[in-house]
Amino acid sequence: MGQGTPDNMNWAGLLQNLLLLVHLRQIICGSVQFSVPEEQEPGTQVGSLSKHFPPPYQLLTQDYLWMDKNTGNFYTTEQRMDREALCPEETKAEECIILHYAIVRPSGDLIQFPVIIADINDNAPHFENSEIHLRISEDVAVGTSFLLDEQAQDRDVGRNGELQYRLEYSDGVFSLKVEDDGLFILLVVEAALDRETQEQYQVMLVASDHGADPLSATATLKVTVTDVNDNCPSFSPDSPRNVTIPGDSPKNMLVAQVRATDPDSGPNAAIVYSLSPKVSEQAKKLFSLDSLTGSITLTQDLRSDNSEELVLKLLASGRHCPPADTQVTVSVLPKATQELTIKIRFIVEHQNQTMVLPENQPPTVLAVLELEGDSGFKGSSLAIEGEVPFTLSPQNGKYLLSTSKPLDYELKREHHISVIVRGRSGEASTIINSRHVIRLSVADVNDNAPHFPQPHYQLEVVENNRPGMSLLQLSASDADSGYNSRVTYSLDKHTSTIFNIDPVTGQLSVSASLDREQQGVHKLTVFARDSGSPPLQSVTTVSIRVLDQNDNAPVFLTPHFIFFIPENVPPFAHVGRVGVTDSDEGENGNTELHVVNSSGPFIVDNTQGTLRTATNLDRETEEHYELYLLASDHGHPLALTSTARVTIFVEDINDNQPKVILPSSNSSCLTVSPSATAGSMVTKIYAIDQDSGLNSEITYTVVAPEALQNSSPFQVDPRSGNITLAQQLQQQDLGMHHLFIVVRDGGKPIPLYSTVWVNLLVNESVEPCHLDRAPTWTGTRQLVQTPSRAPMCEMETPKSARLILLAGVGLMLASACLLLVTMVLHLKQRRRRVQKKTRGQIEENKIPLRHKDKYYSDD
Repeated sequence: MGQGTPDNMNWAGLLQNLLLLVHLRQIICGSVQFSVPEEQEPGTQVGSLSKHFPPPYQLLTQDYLWMDKNTGNFYTTEQRMDREALCPEETKAEECIILHYAIVRPSGDLIQFPVIIADINDNAPHFENSEIHLRISEDVAVGTSFLLDEQAQDRDVGRNGELQYRLEYSDGVFSLKVEDDGLFILLVVEAALDRETQEQYQVMLVASDHGADPLSATATLKVTVTDVNDNCPSFSPDSPRNVTIPGDSPKNMLVAQVRATDPDSGPNAAIVYSLSPKVSEQAKKLFSLDSLTGSITLTQDLRSDNSEELVLKLLASGRHCPPADTQVTVSVLPKATQELTIKIRFIVEHQNQTMVLPENQPPTVLAVLELEGDSGFKGSSLAIEGEVPFTLSPQNGKYLLSTSKPLDYELKREHHISVIVRGRSGEASTIINSRHVIRLSVADVNDNAPHFPQPHYQLEVVENNRPGMSLLQLSASDADSGYNSRVTYSLDKHTSTIFNIDPVTGQLSVSASLDREQQGVHKLTVFARDSGSPPLQSVTTVSIRVLDQNDNAPVFLTPHFIFFIPENVPPFAHVGRVGVTDSDEGENGNTELHVVNSSGPFIVDNTQGTLRTATNLDRETEEHYELYLLASDHGHPLALTSTARVTIFVEDINDNQPKVILPSSNSSCLTVSPSATAGSMVTKIYAIDQDSGLNSEITYTVVAPEALQNSSPFQVDPRSGNITLAQQLQQQDLGMHHLFIVVRDGGKPIPLYSTVWVNLLVNESVEPCHLDRAPTWTGTRQLVQTPSRAPMCEMETPKSARLILLAGVGLMLASACLLLVTMVLHLKQRRRRVQKKTRGQIEENKIPLRHKDKYYSDD
């Protein structure tokens, strides 16, 4: 009796397992899905499962959502959902989906439902560079378009990520044209450009998205109008037309200086001065013309006692232009017998009779001039010849020589001030004019910063260059002189240390090999600084685009790919994606895959980067394949390669029905003795299935109407196939028994089966029995076939669940009753032992204790 309780406990454990099986369910599949905009505040309700499933509820994944277990409502947590962070690789055509799992219903069903993270307009467009530079020639035709390389990017999707562009402050000179849905942005010239009128335009390029509250970004578009030679030189109106010089003027004296201008810039504005071929030979001998400055000087000393006039016709020539001309008449006066002289008392600094004045000074008194000479001259006066930035002011019989405006060293470094002395001879009333030249040198001050010819330089360098290679020779000019024009070069302090520039020559070089895969473009800021006090500087930028070399082999995402594929897939079915990358660009990074070292039925789809089947597969013939993939790029001069191993497991499909080995035919017959005992094995059914797993697990079932099954003395073990006597054979059991056996596998969704007849003759004779022909099945086909296939994710029907539950409750009640009986019997046993122990204490003087122990033990 003491062994009853453990047996009852085993029944309780069995019951517990049964209830557990009733409790668990498959994952419920369906169209239950929810959507929530990203970046919602904590506590925002996303949806509810109460419309789809009864309570209670328990959410298993709680990273971004939490669920009320009673209502099924689920809400956002403190951890915000950022679509761009959760789905960074999603394209704009795909949805960002997070799968969640929950347990619902009192039965504890496990469900899976997707939550779609909808995009909101939380990312503004972004330009990589705040400034976009473009150079356009001034002679470009109206309507010409120029491609803008710089485009804005927006991390949002859909309408929130679609961009539109517009120009601001273009004043009708430029417009935008967008082609191929924003793939190309073109700047269109809408008005004629003239560099001489405006050399640079600065407009704003605005990129806006299509969100409900649009966000935008701006970049400054700087358009520099480059010069063409569309202007010719012309003489300035202030160029002298008439000049008077005394007859005793010395050699190299400046007679006059003409000036022509060309509105163009650079080489297009270069002017060359020359004498016309029509100038007389006498004038050619007396005068010399500087071809660059336009200065006319004497080639010899004059000794003229007579008045005369010489006409000089001058030409100013430019590139591809007809020359401009002007005429200067030089009047030569006879030398006077008695000269009037000018006494000069300098006020400003002077050296060797040359005044020195710093540039940019306000009007300044330079010197005091006083006439000295023969008293026979009457009404003498001083005057400055030409339109020059100097004045003479009479004051107490003397003259103050002053500047009329600030002088500019860069425009003119030295001035020759021609002071004319006018006097009248007392005897002949002859007007005597003489000229005195006073020199003034303009001293330079540091008022000009160095100037680069270009605001931006672009160059290309092939990666893996030789260290120390020279990249670019930079040169900046400074219009100042001396130390003020001495330029030194430097790089921005944030520039990579691999770039160097010679501070004196401006030679830019790189001290290390460049790697395009690490950085494709380098942008350098170069400063040019003069040596003035205080120093002035200017800046230019250098963009270095690193060109690719084929120095990187393709790289597989993993060295060993493992795929699983059902054996019933059709040819060219998708096996798996074999990701391979090459950090080079262009043809150097264009990879191609091949299957090597394998005769397996697989090919590579290079357009999709996937592995596909070439023919039908059969797991029973080959259950797994090992092959290698070779990835090669298209680099020149040598292609680079790499390999990866691929293992493909062919998953079994229930495509083989069980094959019965024993009995060998439906006509086989076996004699059974009537004296065989109940429970003894009569024979065995043996079958095999070439599939694997559940698809190869075989069960054996006797198929017959229920009345016949109950009357048959034979039974079949569903697992082993052993046929045994269910009961002792009776007189009515004598004769032939035909058992129709269905041999099924455990395949899903529909099991396959075979059938066999087992023929048993109950007879006293031991002679072998034989059938002339096999029995035929006369029952319905529904007894043989399995039920129709149910959906994989569909739950058990409520009726079957209730039946199982009722059976479990019945077992539980039976177990409880058995446990109660056991406890009652145990209490009676214990009470009997107590009574015997009391009686033993009364008689302990008669019987030794060990005898009593032995007695009770035996009992």
